[in-house]
Amino acid sequence: MTKHLTSCKARATSEAALQKSRRSSKNNKSFHILVEGRYLPEYWMHLEVKAKATLDDLDEFLRDIWLECCGHMSAFTIGGRTFISGPERESGEEGFDIELDKLLTPKITFYHEYDFGTTTDLTLKVLSEREDSTSEWPVQLLARNEAPQINCDICGKPATMVCTQCIEEGGWLCSECAEEHECGEDMLLPVTNSPRVGVCGYTGNGDDEDDDLDWEDEDDEGFFDDEEDDDYGENGEDDDDLFADDLMFDEEDEEDLFEDDEEE
Repeated sequence: MTKHLTSCKARATSEAALQKSRRSSKNNKSFHILVEGRYLPEYWMHLEVKAKATLDDLDEFLRDIWLECCGHMSAFTIGGRTFISGPERESGEEGFDIELDKLLTPKITFYHEYDFGTTTDLTLKVLSEREDSTSEWPVQLLARNEAPQINCDICGKPATMVCTQCIEEGGWLCSECAEEHECGEDMLLPVTNSPRVGVCGYTGNGDDEDDDLDWEDEDDEGFFDDEEDDDYGENGEDDDDLFADDLMFDEEDEEDLFEDDEEE
C-alpha cells in the first residue's frame, strides 16, 4: 500500500486537477503517515496530515476512528519528548497545542498511547513529506486494513463478539455461541476493525466499513446539531415530552373514563 500510494497515477492526476483550481499556498505542506497497532500491526492506516495541523487534531482523529470509549487521557512520545492531553500534566510534559511541522520530519517514528490503564499503543511513521497537498481537512484517511478474519473459538464461524473476561482463552464468539456464553451479555463487546477491539468499553465508531473518513473541526458542530435534532424533534420539543403527550388525557376524557368504570 505504501508503494501504491507513492506511485498511484489516479491520485496524482486528481491532485493535479485540484491544485490548478486553487491558489498555491505556503501552508500546503503535509505528511504521509503510516499508523499501526504497536503490538497488533495487522491494524494499520495511511493518513495525509497537514503540517499545520496540531497534535490535538491528530489525536482527535485517532480517537474518532480507532480508540475513543470512555474519554481517557492520551499521550504522544516524539524524539524523547512527551505530550499529554488535558490539563493534568506533570513537570516536563507538554500539551497538544503544537503544530506538527515543528515536531515531525520524514522517516521519524513516534508513538501514541490512549488510556493509561488499559492502554492501546500505536506506532506512527512519517513516510514522506509533500509540498502540494490539496486536502481540505487537517487529517485525511488514504487507506486502511481490511478487518482481520477472526473465527469463533467454539464453532469456527466468523466471530462477531468478544468476551472481555476470557479474551485470551475462548473469548471470540459468533452470534449463536455468544448467546450461550457463560460470562453473560455484560462481558461482551462487538468485534471491530481496531487495535482496541475487546478492550475497556470500546464498541467501534460505527464507520468501520466506511473508506471515506475525512475529519474536520467544523464537522463537530454538525454532529452535535444532528444529536439535538434527534433529542428534541423538528420543532424543538423534547422527544420525551412528545411521547408523553400521546399518553396524556384531557380532563373530559379522564371524567368519562371514571364514569365508565363506575357503571361497570
